Parts: sequence; structure tokens; C-alpha cells
Amino acid sequence: MIELKDRVAFLKKIHLFRDLKEDEIAVIAEQLKERSCKTDEVVFSEGDAADSLFFVYKGRVKITRTRKNKKIELATCISSDYFGEEGLVEHRKRSASVEVTEETLLLEIERADFYALLKKFSKLKPNFSVSIGSRRLARSLAFKWIAKNEEIYFIARKHPILLVQSLLGPAFALLLPLFLLAWGFFTNSLIAAMVSGILLLFIAGWVVWNVIDWGNDYYIVTNHRVIWLEKIIGVYDSRQEAPLSTVLSISVETDQTGRILDYGNVVVRTFVGKIEFHHVSHPYQAMRMIEEQWDRSKTSSSKLEKEAMVNSIRQKLGLTVKAQAEAPAPKTVIPHPQRFSLIRVALANMFKLRIEDSGVVTYRKHWYVLIQQIWQPTFFIIMIFILTISIAIQWWQSPDFIWGGLKASTALLSLSLVAIPFWLWWAYQYVDWKNDIFQVTPDQIMDLDRTPFGKEERRSAQIENILSTEYKRIGLTAYLLNYGTVLITVGGTQLSFQDVMDPAAVQSDIDLRRAARIAKKREAEVTADRERMSNWLAVYHENAQEFRAPDAETKKE
Repeated sequence: MIELKDRVAFLKKIHLFRDLKEDEIAVIAEQLKERSCKTDEVVFSEGDAADSLFFVYKGRVKITRTRKNKKIELATCISSDYFGEEGLVEHRKRSASVEVTEETLLLEIERADFYALLKKFSKLKPNFSVSIGSRRLARSLAFKWIAKNEEIYFIARKHPILLVQSLLGPAFALLLPLFLLAWGFFTNSLIAAMVSGILLLFIAGWVVWNVIDWGNDYYIVTNHRVIWLEKIIGVYDSRQEAPLSTVLSISVETDQTGRILDYGNVVVRTFVGKIEFHHVSHPYQAMRMIEEQWDRSKTSSSKLEKEAMVNSIRQKLGLTVKAQAEAPAPKTVIPHPQRFSLIRVALANMFKLRIEDSGVVTYRKHWYVLIQQIWQPTFFIIMIFILTISIAIQWWQSPDFIWGGLKASTALLSLSLVAIPFWLWWAYQYVDWKNDIFQVTPDQIMDLDRTPFGKEERRSAQIENILSTEYKRIGLTAYLLNYGTVLITVGGTQLSFQDVMDPAAVQSDIDLRRAARIAKKREAEVTADRERMSNWLAVYHENAQEFRAPDAETKKE
């Protein structure tokens, strides 16, 4: 039987109850019933009536769902996790099955008591809403980089108000094509109607782009790390993350509108900077969830360190080494092979400004730099194309059409030949832009500059030797298009990632990888220290009787 004080201490660790006072938590703790479960026991099955909420006091369970006669594992719950809330809050049957994977002790609260608590403690309802929304969104997405032993506890998009704000521009822009459409209708102007149709297509594309762009950004908290995913289709794909072990503090920033609509920024500060969850719904509940995982990470790390020390000492003394729990660090995930063509891959990355592959991030210079390099050949190519289309149309209308003293067929062939040098010029400028890249790997940073058919220049530095980083955006164009230069100081030299898109994000990428590299080296040093300490303790243990002997002889005297 678990004592009341132990139940209260257990519930205080869970984010659902962090805003409640201790006496309020005690009221909840008194209503919990204990349920012991053996391995392979089924707690409830998919389709059962939802009549209880469960907390895992100790042990482990897995949540599964059956689709097309195939059992799909959705999540694993361990101590301090809970399950069964969706069916209760949404008044529906169980959407999944729960099976015990090792001997487990559950704390159960029944339906009537649960509804009474929601009515008594109104703070609990938004906490459950955030949890349910996160679990539902996590199930609908399949992130291949999530490790097998990693669970998503919180995931959210930006608040819908951000989507509404982004759609104001298209809404106002809609007035122009509507005006042209009305004008064309009353004046029987075909040109006005065509221009209106083109503008409407452009605005529709603008709306679709904004909706997809809003839906592509995610803020995620797992049992290992805090993650910000940001994606602009075909342009930018970023994943900024920080291990929970590097977190220093968590805070919430809101304004008046945010307090009214219940959204704000959750700021997670780490050793090397911060990860900011912009405009998320229920920001304080989100902060509580991050705090819970942060506390769990610290407790787990301390426990693992003690176990490692004990095992090291046992090994030195020749005793049996106990199996150690798995360290809370994400494993490298190898994506499942996909079928795709080389042409598709080439086109997908042709104009991307940020490419991440197997832990290596590659940056190219901004599109603005590319446009500066290719605008001249592009202009001539377009002019030749327009002229070619014009001649082709007139030739189609009049087979005997003569242009510049040449037959239409000869003129078209001549224009095709004239276009070849301009295409080669365009290709040269594109390859020159593409070959000027900047890379950040887990170990080093590199600045690679290779001219077509020319020399290659490579500058690199070990990432742990970076002394400082900063970024600059100079000029109105740089601010409007969000590009700039990241300056990296290494010893007495300085590397510069010039004209990269979103230099603040590039700087953050570098800093986070530097922190990961330093943490890895620190872990190696801690392991070495542990080995030395184990050797000392083992030597003492082996010679303890000899060390105590002089004291015994002194006492006899």
C-alpha cells in the first residue's frame, strides 16, 4: 500500500498537477486506487468503454492500435506517465489497447471521480487538452529521425492567429482582381478578365503557400531533447534541437493579445543559446511539460551515473557487473530506404539553400546572390525565347513567313544556335553559385569554394575550437530578404559563411553542434575520472585490512 505522502510526491512530478497546491493534490491522491499488473496483462482493449484514467507508478506498458489486422505500437509509458485520458475527456470509447510489458503498479481514478476533479480544479482541463492534442498530432506524423527509444511528449504548431495574420495580405490583394473582373464585365474587356484570372491564380497560390508554411513548423519535446522544426518548401529545412541535459531554464513570454487568446512564446535557454517556441497555444501548460521532462532527465542522468560508478567498481574487484539501464540519449536513426530517381533528387536539391544529410548541414548562398549572377544570361534567354515563340506563331499562320531575310525554319534554327552560348553562360554561373558552400558537421566547420573548371579552396576548423560566433545583416535588402554573414572566430583566424539565408539560424546550428561536441568530450573525461576513482576504491578495498592493522596494533599498545 502506497502512503499518501508518497502519492502526493509522485503526482507533484507530473505536469498536470504543477499548478495545484499540495493540499489540492492530496485530495486527488486520496481518490487513486492501486492496481498491480503482471507481464502481458491487458489493462484495456481498443473499443472498450472509457471508465478510468491510469498513472504508471512503476513499471512499463505499451499502447497499441490494430489496423488491417496488424498491431501498431503507438507509444510506451513508464513511471510518471499516464494514459486513458482521451476517452474520458472526449466521452468516447478506447481508441487503443494497453498491454503491460513488465510487472507494473498503476494508480487508477474512475470516471465519476475524474469528472468531479475537472469540475473542482478548472486548471486541469487545459492541461489535458494540451496532452491530448500533442498525442493526436504525434500519431498523425511520422518523423523518421525519432529514435526507437524516444517518445514525443509535446508537439504543437504555431497558434492559428499567425495563420490568420499571414492571410491578411492575400485578402487585401484580392480586391484588385475583383475590381478588374468587375471592370472587364461592364466594359466587355477580355484583357481585364484575363489579367484578373492570372491575379486570382497567383493569390490562390499565395494562400496555399501560407497555409502549408504555417503547418510545416513544429515544436517538439521528447524524453531526450527539445526540437524546433522549420521548413519552407524547396527553400529551407531546419531542425534546431538541444538535449534536455543542456537546458538551463524555461520561461514564457506573452503580450496582452496573447494573454487574451492564450498563446505566447516558450523560451528554452541552453548552454549555447536558446530555442524559442513562437506563439504556441497554452504556453504555460507547454512549459510545465518541458519542465517535467527536464526533471526526469536530471534524475535519470544522476541514477545512471551512480549505476556506472558501482559497475565500474564491481568490475575492478572482479564481481558480477549488473546490467545498466539505457542512457537517455537519442540513437542514430537510419531512414527506411525509399524508391526515388536520381533526377528527382537532383531537382529537389537544385535550389535548396539548406540541406541536411546524415548529420552534415550544407548551406548555399542566398537566392539573391544567384539572381545577381544569372540575371544577364537569363534576360537574353528570355528574349530569344519570346522571339522564337513569335516567329513560330507567325510561321504557323503563314507558311511563307520571312524574318530578317531568312525563312522561318532557318530563323528558328539560328535562334536555337544563338541561345546555346547563353545557356552555357547561365549553367556556368549556376554551378559557380552551387559550388560555393558552407558545411557544419558534428566535428568541424568548412568553407568550400570551387569555380567551374578552376581551383578549389577549402578552409576548415574543429568545431570545439570555436571561440565565438556572430552574424551580420547589412543593408535594407539583407533585412528584407533575411540573409547575411555568419562570422566564426577560431584561434587567431576567422571563417565567414557569407550571404546565407537566416544567419541567426545558421549561427544557432553551429553553436548547438559545438555544444554537442564539447558535451561528448566532457563525457569522455567523466568516464576517465570514473575509471581513476574506481581504481583508487578498488585498491583501498583490496588493502583495507592492511590499512586498518596499524590502528589495531596502536589500540593494543
